[in-house]
Amino acid sequence: MSKIAIVTGGTRGIGEAISKGLKQAGYKVAATYAGNDAAAEKFKGETGVAVYKWDVGDPKACADGVAKVESEVGPVDVLVNNAGITKDGMFHRMTPEQWSAVMRTNLDSLFNMTRPVIEGMRARGFGRIISISSINGQKGQMGQVNYSTAKAGVIGFTKALAQENANKGITVNVIAPGYIATEMVQAVPQEVLKTKILPQIPVGRLGEADEIAAAVLYLAGDMGGFITGSTLSVNGGQYMA
Repeated sequence: MSKIAIVTGGTRGIGEAISKGLKQAGYKVAATYAGNDAAAEKFKGETGVAVYKWDVGDPKACADGVAKVESEVGPVDVLVNNAGITKDGMFHRMTPEQWSAVMRTNLDSLFNMTRPVIEGMRARGFGRIISISSINGQKGQMGQVNYSTAKAGVIGFTKALAQENANKGITVNVIAPGYIATEMVQAVPQEVLKTKILPQIPVGRLGEADEIAAAVLYLAGDMGGFITGSTLSVNGGQYMA
């Protein structure tokens, strides 16, 4: 019987690759998104993956959304917390709105999405919770105090939750990508990529979204069952924690 997976922010970028990878591996996938209806419908048409629209920063929307997925697709076995935003700026000029928006989407969402699925996972004796952090949650990044704080919080959340649920057949892990060739990174001027970013990456290239998806598949699968509370860095050697 196919396992059920929810991927937040699952219709674009890294999330799109994760959703596709899980489907190709035989999972039944529900991909959530926040606002880009056109992209979500295009993704649904191309992949056949079910899409659901809700704000992962809203606890009630998440509880209602998970309940809808479980009624239409089935009990959730795998949760991939991928949704994230940036509101960059130097801290001495950062507004409360910039801080709160990033915390709400990038960190509060882990509680909002995981809380509705954890009891079912515990009752069934199986679960995989995989959250996408960032290299900048490990090393920090100028101009991203809000983002780096939230992504570091993802790692702390994971370590604690892993300890609480290891004896219930549930693993909880983090993937921390480096610079991945998504639309956002590819929009950076080529000169900046060549002179500022790529020289920091020992393998000499950007990562691919499919490489993050492959890491998710490993942690979600049976062969990842002895890994919990861990952070898997997929960054081309840019930062070695």
